[in-house]
Amino acid sequence: MRKPIIAGNWKMFKTAGQAVILVQDIEKKLYGTDTVEVVVCPPFTALRSVSIAIEADDGLGIELGAQDMHWEEEGAFTGEISPLMLKDLGVKYVIIGHSERRQFFGETDETVNKKVKSALANGLNPIVCVGETLEEHDGGVANKIVLDQLINGLKGIAGEDGKDIVVAYEPIWAIGTGRNATPQEANDVIRHIRAVLGSIFSPDIARGIRIQYGGSVKPENIRIFMEESDIDGALVGGASLKSDTFIDIIKYNK
Repeated sequence: MRKPIIAGNWKMFKTAGQAVILVQDIEKKLYGTDTVEVVVCPPFTALRSVSIAIEADDGLGIELGAQDMHWEEEGAFTGEISPLMLKDLGVKYVIIGHSERRQFFGETDETVNKKVKSALANGLNPIVCVGETLEEHDGGVANKIVLDQLINGLKGIAGEDGKDIVVAYEPIWAIGTGRNATPQEANDVIRHIRAVLGSIFSPDIARGIRIQYGGSVKPENIRIFMEESDIDGALVGGASLKSDTFIDIIKYNK
């Protein structure tokens, strides 16, 4: 059975000090919750501070994630962060191919593929994001767009490596808008994603890969998404920036 994974993407919010306060507050309220894997993804500038805070209160099961990375281990890439640097800070997960990276910073399926391969080679678990725009959704081509992103992003990756991958389906039109796909719509796309993962890796491996939904996830709607057969968690944006709302999402089944 797949263990649900709830990840908080803090985007460009929280200084190092604010991030520590937030993760410590989450930790205090997390006691007694071991049925969900919890990941926090602060900005690069807060990774070290949050890593220390997590280590200081071990046993609670919060994992550290980063919001992006470069595919090279080192080099003349001003402003970039390598997988080796993330690993050194205690990072376990890294978000790759988020729609905001695609929209504002030129991320492509090709660079997603390079980053996924590099993350896996360096012992990091990629959270691979896929999703369609509103125009693509309304035009009835959501499945094609999402599955093309998935196939191209995972090109050339060996079967066993699939076990270390998380996929996040985030319809772009639902991110930060207050709108979201219905649970049935999301589950339908995710079911297609799992079928394609089966063809890329194997049906057995695909059954074990966790697929998250993301896009205006809140305490009020998390339960109905998690009741769907193929949704294994959530990639949470704004609602992860306050400990109370994030904890309510994590404890959706209490």
